[in-house]
Amino acid sequence: MTDIHGAVPQLHDYLAHSALAHPQQVALVCGSVRLSYAQLERASNALAGQLLGAGVARGDRVMVYGDNTPDTVVAFWAALKANAVPCVVNPLTRQDKLAYLLADATPTAFITQHTLHAVFAPCLAQASSVRATWVSGLPAGRAAEPLPALPGGRSWEAVQLTDSHTPAPPRTNIDQDLATLIYTSGSTGQPKGVMLTHRNMITACESITHLLDLRQSDVILSVLPLAFNYGLYQMIMAFRAGARLVLERSFAFPARTLQLVAQEGVTGLPGVPTIFALITQMTSLDPALHTSVRFITNTAANLPQKHIARLGELFPQARIFSMYGLTECKRCTCLPPDDLARKPDSVGLAIPNTEMWLVDEHHQRLGPGGTGELVIRGGTVMKGYWNKPEETAKRLRPHGNLPGEMVFYTGDRCHMDADGYLYFIGRMDDIIKSRGEKVAPKEVENALMNLHGVREAAVIGVPDDILGQAIKAFVVLDEGAHWSERQLQIECQRRLESFMVPQYIVLVTELPKTDTGKIKKLDLPTHTPHTQGNT
Repeated sequence: MTDIHGAVPQLHDYLAHSALAHPQQVALVCGSVRLSYAQLERASNALAGQLLGAGVARGDRVMVYGDNTPDTVVAFWAALKANAVPCVVNPLTRQDKLAYLLADATPTAFITQHTLHAVFAPCLAQASSVRATWVSGLPAGRAAEPLPALPGGRSWEAVQLTDSHTPAPPRTNIDQDLATLIYTSGSTGQPKGVMLTHRNMITACESITHLLDLRQSDVILSVLPLAFNYGLYQMIMAFRAGARLVLERSFAFPARTLQLVAQEGVTGLPGVPTIFALITQMTSLDPALHTSVRFITNTAANLPQKHIARLGELFPQARIFSMYGLTECKRCTCLPPDDLARKPDSVGLAIPNTEMWLVDEHHQRLGPGGTGELVIRGGTVMKGYWNKPEETAKRLRPHGNLPGEMVFYTGDRCHMDADGYLYFIGRMDDIIKSRGEKVAPKEVENALMNLHGVREAAVIGVPDDILGQAIKAFVVLDEGAHWSERQLQIECQRRLESFMVPQYIVLVTELPKTDTGKIKKLDLPTHTPHTQGNT
């Protein structure tokens, strides 16, 4: 595929091609807003021109701190068209982490929404790299005003994007340039910016859309955050196919969200085990209303067999695809729907144009039947972690058979059966994967340790059928401190994103340690108490 000017394709060509081929087709449904491909194309072109006019240059980062809204969608594509690097940040991100992300990514432009003002305003005051800020959702009386308190501040509404016919800016990027930074938790507690090129993301999209047989007639319902790579790719793949994306902010109101399946004729339903567990518990759902759904995709953890069976009842026409992957290489594997009954615990085979194998502790390749660290090779493998060469060197290593090529050492311990099917066992480091999100125990421990009266804290992941892993914290208090498990949990809710809050908190008198004083997390009990700190 080439773009409309005959050049090598880039990610934003997906939107441009669909707008050219199907200009009046509905591309995005978000609440009461319905935008056609032509409207999204014009809006993103106009904002791209604004970005360039504000001094955004090739390769500059554009941070988009916002919810699942039409504005966030437009901002992502506009940054690409300005030859820049969009970085979508979860609106649940708290002030200290946002300040870190701004300092690390050094964006030239910042796009956000008024409801997040209390969080972003102090951060922007310290962000010397930001030259221009766009804020959406301002009160009507202020929509046309400049915003002098913010660097280059202006109202999103004042741009009047959807009425503009600004042409797309000239392209200067090539497919090896960065297309996005996606921040993911690191083992040190500091988020890491995963660098993905246009080629990385196009390769992933082509492989997955081939697996799912994604079509122009499809309607994808996504409740996944656009800041989460699984959610971001739902939008990208839908626009590649010229399909319709029905974008919801969350799955907080399951019944209302699932009404959209019938209203919009939804054909694709991506989710994580937490979402599907809620769906399978809904007794009022009528399968006759869900016959439009032809595929369901799941990642983050295996679905229990009881959930698979129930989903089959509720969505009788749907094929269920169980997938596994990491932000650093998108989806790695997929279990064909026909193999669900035969190998229910497997995460499947390598996706098209991807190779995988296992290695032992000496990095020696293992054959079928082995258990070791998973290694991924292919065009989806990231270029590294932004500003973190040491972390990059741990994960990207030379491929012995092809000098110059780097392969990705995932840090995941897996088993491969005699048929070549992969089984995920767990992280080799202590990163917890809960609700489809990566959680660094160090970050949760820091939040607890910052509380007066907390002497020590240790956080681990414990098995959970719904979450994949639940977060369990062990806390040692100073003498005379009077925290309860529930009080500690409430304080975590104030300081951390919701998916980082421990499901279980246990007060202990001491933590197991090595002779050198290091906490021995492997000696901490992994059973899940039902009477304390349970959310």
